[in-house]
Amino acid sequence: MTSVSLYWRIFGLNAVVLGSATALLLWAPVTVSVPVLLTEAVILVGGLVVMLVANAALLRIGLAPLDRVTRLMTTVDLLRPGQRLPVRGGGEVAGLVSAFNAMLERLEGERAASSARAILAQEGERRRIAQELHDEVGQSMTAVLLALKRASDEASEPLREELLQAQEITRGSLDEVRRLVRRLRPGVLDDLGLVSAVTSLATEFSTHTGLRVVRRFDPDLPALDQETELVIYRVAQESLTNAARHAEARRVEVSLYGDEETVVLEVADDGRGIGAAREGAGLRGMRERALLIGATLDIWSPDEVSATGTGTRIRLTVPAVRKQS
Repeated sequence: MTSVSLYWRIFGLNAVVLGSATALLLWAPVTVSVPVLLTEAVILVGGLVVMLVANAALLRIGLAPLDRVTRLMTTVDLLRPGQRLPVRGGGEVAGLVSAFNAMLERLEGERAASSARAILAQEGERRRIAQELHDEVGQSMTAVLLALKRASDEASEPLREELLQAQEITRGSLDEVRRLVRRLRPGVLDDLGLVSAVTSLATEFSTHTGLRVVRRFDPDLPALDQETELVIYRVAQESLTNAARHAEARRVEVSLYGDEETVVLEVADDGRGIGAAREGAGLRGMRERALLIGATLDIWSPDEVSATGTGTRIRLTVPAVRKQS
């Protein structure tokens, strides 16, 4: 059945109203006097009101989807996929809504593809920098450390004391380089798996920030592919960093659990909460990584997290795609 376009519906309604008014004037015992009588004025004004109300109602119903399209256009976020408008009826407006939904589908696909390329390029660059820091800077500093040790063994006081101080400074710098290498490319993730990598991350984070980190890890997680494990690790890393830098938290709880269908990472702190603050580059980066593996990222501030603040809870829900052997 072919639907009637909005144009012809409005035209038909106007034709019916005007035709009824004309018939009323032709066959009804109603005349227009000069000056106009009160009853005649009431009939004319009543007919005008009926026509205006009917037109307004039809336009309201017919153009309501356009208002919904306008509102969604101003609020749509491609990092939160799945926002669609219902398509009702037919005609030009329904076609416009369908085209808008299709456009969102294409834009989300293109955004996901471009984000995947950018993230993969970023990880490749991190891997290269970590390798160079380890092979070149790390080895050079190790050589300097050995040379200082030999010189301090042969030197006399007070030069030996100065060489020992330089040796400690160099050793501290070497430890910092190694820590940067682990942040850029966590080797423990490749060698020992996701649980060990997140455990090491939480321990290192607690040591360097002084925050109390509580770990709740399920030992029976399904085996995941390398890309999925890296996304979970990066989201945990960014969540802990945000808790230390912005949340003013004293306690952070990191949970990792799952079943045969999903793996869930949760990071909850007892800080001041995210509130209505605008998401920064860190949170949007986490959303882009979630899209890369088809995961869902939820960020909110439940009141029950802390007695002194609302806190922030971040949950990453990942489809449990088994690692291929």
